[in-house]
Amino acid sequence: MLNKNLALVAETPHITASQLNKVAAALQKQATRDFGPLWNTQANVSAFAKLEDVPTDYWPIIVQDDINTPGAAGVHEDKNGQPFALVQYDSGWSLTASHETLEMLGDPFGNRLVAGQSPKSGQGRVNFLVEVCDPSEDRPFAYTVNGVTVSDFYTPHFFDPVASPGVRYSYTGAITKPRHVLRGGYLSWVVPKTNEWFQQIWFNTPKPTFRSLGVLSGKITGSLRSNIDRLTPTPAQTKKPAARSIALLAAKDSFDEVAAASADRAASLRDQIKAIKSPA
Repeated sequence: MLNKNLALVAETPHITASQLNKVAAALQKQATRDFGPLWNTQANVSAFAKLEDVPTDYWPIIVQDDINTPGAAGVHEDKNGQPFALVQYDSGWSLTASHETLEMLGDPFGNRLVAGQSPKSGQGRVNFLVEVCDPSEDRPFAYTVNGVTVSDFYTPHFFDPVASPGVRYSYTGAITKPRHVLRGGYLSWVVPKTNEWFQQIWFNTPKPTFRSLGVLSGKITGSLRSNIDRLTPTPAQTKKPAARSIALLAAKDSFDEVAAASADRAASLRDQIKAIKSPA
């Protein structure tokens, strides 16, 4: 199995080298420990000071202050057909970076479809676009790695025909049955007979709703995923958590706890190094 190499780059003065390295380490652990065994993939995530330093066989994840339009966020392809991702900087940028990392690993080129029963009555069997984070992408369903907030993601069982006891449908367990969309998330599919794209979305409504995106044939520039993302406002754009929200406070507490433990260990190591270097 070939290892996938990803590069995390911050083109914003709001992210320090220390913060970038911490997030890259968290994404590496998530990819190796959490995502890889479930999706049978291997990945290496590294931080780079600038885009010019990224080796040509790495897939860049680029964080910028302004990507001009919400539809530009997500995974795209360069002129050689290789994937790269754009991330809008905000207070929750690590969650977005995790989202794009996992979706790049789950489907690097953004065109993977999986057949299954449509959530919409009367459509029968349809083809779902594989976007592993979208149904549970909102902040309340995130979790932390090394104190860094990262995205939940669905497992391959998400497309099972029926629900079964004891089956894991998303990493955190927030998704409890196949093809289920949580508040703040969405799911996209195409009806083979008509080539019409549909979504189930749950944005700022009491319950999930369905909508048609129409036929995309002849309108597509780039991958299916980049086109679907362009047509879909994400939870980060439709609602932002309050500055004192429970989710943000919990993430901050976890980050502070990990930072304190790391500082204590660093101090202990420095004392040991000092003792080793001191004359007997």
